[in-house]
Amino acid sequence: MKKTLVSALAVALVVGAAGTTFAAANPFSDVPRDHWAYDAVTQLANDGVVEGYGDGTFRGDRNITRYEMAQMVAKAMAKGDLSASDRALVDRLAAEFADELNNLGVRVSNLERNADMVKWEGKLQYTYERTSGEFVDKYAGGKKTNNELLFRLEPTAEVNDHWSVKARLDAMTNLKTDSHDSDHDDKVTLKRAYAEGKYGSTVIQLGKLPILTEQGMLFDDNISGAAVTFGKDKQVSGTIYAGRYNLLNAAWGNEIQESIEKGLYHGGTTASVQGVTMNWAPSEKFHLGIDYLRVANKSAIHDMIGMKNPLNLYGLGMTYRPTQTIYLSGGYWKNNSNETAEIKKEHLKSYNIELGYKGADEADPGSFGIYAAYRYIGGAGTIAPTFDGAKWNMKGWEFGGQYTLQKNIVGSLIYFHGGEIFSAEPEGKTAINRLFGRVEFFF
Repeated sequence: MKKTLVSALAVALVVGAAGTTFAAANPFSDVPRDHWAYDAVTQLANDGVVEGYGDGTFRGDRNITRYEMAQMVAKAMAKGDLSASDRALVDRLAAEFADELNNLGVRVSNLERNADMVKWEGKLQYTYERTSGEFVDKYAGGKKTNNELLFRLEPTAEVNDHWSVKARLDAMTNLKTDSHDSDHDDKVTLKRAYAEGKYGSTVIQLGKLPILTEQGMLFDDNISGAAVTFGKDKQVSGTIYAGRYNLLNAAWGNEIQESIEKGLYHGGTTASVQGVTMNWAPSEKFHLGIDYLRVANKSAIHDMIGMKNPLNLYGLGMTYRPTQTIYLSGGYWKNNSNETAEIKKEHLKSYNIELGYKGADEADPGSFGIYAAYRYIGGAGTIAPTFDGAKWNMKGWEFGGQYTLQKNIVGSLIYFHGGEIFSAEPEGKTAINRLFGRVEFFF
């Protein structure tokens, strides 16, 4: 390996020296101005990436060692004004000379943040859903199927030692109709965009950010506001959040949308949201989570739905792991804001119990997980639940599993059998069957 070849063709590109004219004086007596690598070598010397010898020579024809190359890579990694393409080249060089860099005391892992200030993750996801049964036959005109393709990008950009900026971009299409809906056909939607600051065990989030309550029963969606998590990764931790939420995204948002389209509702759909989630995990075997969620919008909640404004929902959930491969989780949540006989008490509660074995790891081909659960998701007892089998206002048994087909490729299959908790029918008398399948390609 010749030093001229390495420095001029590789490291020179790292510092963006190629094709540039420099006014600096000639630093080396054996690199004349008419040499093809003069500009690159001169710039590298001025940047401190390469050094000559005490006699003022560069000795560019001498074969260099991997340690000498690693020294140049380390100096290039320390530069803070590189372009995105140059940063990518730094990453490749650092990976090639990782052992030498570590031996020289340069920790590549600590320099990754400087080498790539923006990191991208995402997935391509295909979902198949089929719903059938008495309820669908009676109210939805027979079997309903959905073939949805989702492409998701999740960038993370470093701001400084404490703060980063995160986002989520989704593009969806329904392969059955080759569109998602009439207003958002194949359009990219900004789902999240927020700043996150980490100070020890305290995490601050500002912007359009995700909120996940215990077991995802009360809420698994995004709000526009702020959240503070304290005691992260400690035995006792908690999250306090507040902001605004569009009720059209809630589990019962379709009911509001239909009323708007029929001219039956003219109020606003944005609600104020405040909540607290407390966690206690004294060991790896046990976890307890307590939720409180407040949602306020007088027009939608009181005038249309006929419930006391604001909604106050609370509950708790527990998970117990007797072994590393088996878990048992469950919880109970309730809405105490009812003020009309039209909302039955059966609709004000939600509960869940689940027994599972192992779990699929996207990085571990062949890993899998299976579970059986009974879920009761009251129509007024939740805002935006997370489950894929049992949906809003349903109760019944859910069986599912995941399997990592290959590295970063995970398949899921879920079957739900239960009934609709529907005020127009005897409670639980309208049967529903749902089949849910999904394949995810992570990158």
